[in-house]
Amino acid sequence: MTSQKLSFPRQHARTQRFTLGAPRAFTVSPDGTRVVFLRSDSGTDRTNRLRVLDTRTGEERVAADPEALLGGSAEKLSPQERARRERVRDGSAGIVGYAVDDAVELAAFALSGKVYVAELSAGTARALPVPGPVIDPRPSPDGRLVAYVTRGALRVVGAQGDGDRAVAEPEDPNTSYGLAEFVAAEEMSRYRGFWWSPESDRLLVARVDDSAVQRWWIADPAHPGSRPAEVGYPAAGTANAEVRLFVTDLDGGRTEVVWDRDRFPYLARVHWSAHGAPLLLVQARDQRSQLHLAVDTESGATRTVHADEDEIWLDLFAGVPAWAPDGRLVRIADEGGARVLSVGDRLLTGPRLHVVSVLDIGDSDILVSATAGGKAPDPETGQTHVYRVNELGVERVSEGVGVHSAVRAGGVTVLVSASPEHPGSVVRVVRDGRRIATVANLAQEPVLTARVRLTEGGARRIPCAVLLPTNYVESDGPLPVLMDPYGGPHGRRVVAAHNPYLTSQWFADQGFAVVVADGRGTPGRSPGWEKAIKDDFVLTLDDQVDALHALAERFPLDLSKVAMRGWSYGGYLSALAVLRRPDVFHAAVVGAPVADWRLYDTHYTERYLGDPAARPEVYADNALVTDEGLSRPAATVRPMMIVHGLADDNVVVAHALRLSSALLSAGRPHEVLPLSGVTHMTPQEQVAENLLLLQVDFLRRSLGLPRE
Repeated sequence: MTSQKLSFPRQHARTQRFTLGAPRAFTVSPDGTRVVFLRSDSGTDRTNRLRVLDTRTGEERVAADPEALLGGSAEKLSPQERARRERVRDGSAGIVGYAVDDAVELAAFALSGKVYVAELSAGTARALPVPGPVIDPRPSPDGRLVAYVTRGALRVVGAQGDGDRAVAEPEDPNTSYGLAEFVAAEEMSRYRGFWWSPESDRLLVARVDDSAVQRWWIADPAHPGSRPAEVGYPAAGTANAEVRLFVTDLDGGRTEVVWDRDRFPYLARVHWSAHGAPLLLVQARDQRSQLHLAVDTESGATRTVHADEDEIWLDLFAGVPAWAPDGRLVRIADEGGARVLSVGDRLLTGPRLHVVSVLDIGDSDILVSATAGGKAPDPETGQTHVYRVNELGVERVSEGVGVHSAVRAGGVTVLVSASPEHPGSVVRVVRDGRRIATVANLAQEPVLTARVRLTEGGARRIPCAVLLPTNYVESDGPLPVLMDPYGGPHGRRVVAAHNPYLTSQWFADQGFAVVVADGRGTPGRSPGWEKAIKDDFVLTLDDQVDALHALAERFPLDLSKVAMRGWSYGGYLSALAVLRRPDVFHAAVVGAPVADWRLYDTHYTERYLGDPAARPEVYADNALVTDEGLSRPAATVRPMMIVHGLADDNVVVAHALRLSSALLSAGRPHEVLPLSGVTHMTPQEQVAENLLLLQVDFLRRSLGLPRE
């Protein structure tokens, strides 16, 4: 056990949680002959290279190598690019994203602040002579042009490097064109701010004015000579950025797209394909109503294609809304207690599937990702599969217990599959149901094996995962318990895959029974399951308690020694556990917690808790701290370790500091571990390695266990 304790944290940190060397970001050419993707050269190499797999021969080649393109120079990232990567939680290097033309012949990407293009068939790559630093270059559908953003301006250049020009330039320092605003990137999963027309002659361009957004300053106390970074942060109840949309010609002429922005200020989705007019999804600020709008590109006028209303909230989904080839609207909707696929006025799935996303829209079917829904039996806990859906019915494409996703074009499907039994993922290239190639996964083999039991707990059948020490035998008796949840919106942790449980297994091998529970509020089960937490995040703690007590009837859990650890929402949940339920929880590791929901962003927080000015009591009931101190703490004091990155611009370190101050004022002992230079992404290398070891030491001390 000792060598494992020393080796796994180092390996886990060095491999960025075993993601390095794993292929990702797949694109299939429309003729099905090429699969484009990113992958680094090994399980410890951070530098992604752009690669092409020939599906006819199975041969793979490098289309763009960052080290060769930079001539051995170190990569330099602008503050804007660092912020963009933080929004998508990407800690790798090299080519971290790319975009292609319709033929998948030309790829464009940003590298060290410059625009590069790669001719995928020819195998050549080069930089374009344009001003920088560059963000989000994207080829036109015909491959003749590349649009990109630099210093808040949207510019277009020929694919050969000729004719570079601005098509939209900012009027002042608070304005930008072609970029997603903070809440769009952080909470709506809309990471871009411009879209090419199918004819390659115009663009839809978002204009963002954040002058009304309050300013916060993120400082690095470890380097007092450095200026604090200024961040426009729209905290709950405060002003958002103003977002407008323009149809823009290549010569700079533009027409504003008009909708009721006062009532529907959130531009959540934009879709522009050859199958219809540009399609927008705009949301009301309370997210209980939204409109699907078709845009007249000549006048900028919009017409309502479909309107949604929900008394609780409306979720956003990947891949929709979009037009089907026959011009019908494709969307995911909550109908009859189920999350279903809707095409035009027809619902093509029912309550047996819980649709997660749309992967591809074909001429005769639609490819979706889905779980088995709220009535799934215990053996299906944590699974996600790929399905073909059309008017004739539903057919499952993926096989075997696991978590599956897919990309499809030209009759070729790339299936990415993970299972509980095997580390990493398997990438198969399939045509007509037959494997024609495999994309190699170069991620390192973990030094330990996660032995996870997927099950359910309690009357509500809460999805759970239980991990015991590798060499545990029944005669060892009950074990101290470590609850290891995320436990909140958008974060599903109980999944039928191996690698997500590696850290949990490592903690188990230190002598704990580790429990992961996905209670109400977590995704993947049913709309009602997710929306049950409206106004009441404390329900997520209730489900952790219920799962723990139910599992104790079947597993060797010592309920006199129970701790919880978590990060972000999981950190909030861990602090809530020892403050509100010290009768159940005896210690907590609290990572990057939201202590006061008034300090978290608009789109996320207001969806669940409403307007803080109108509902201050709801915010106080759900907070860890208020202006008066700790919010509703129990009398019993339990130890708490608070961990927070000082460079976090999502859950700012003020949360941890206010929590610590409130604990100190209440005379409650606790520990604070500030992480210099660390953002909201979990830290890497030595910091991440030692952080795991320090957590184990804290848990042992706090629960009265022997320390090694």
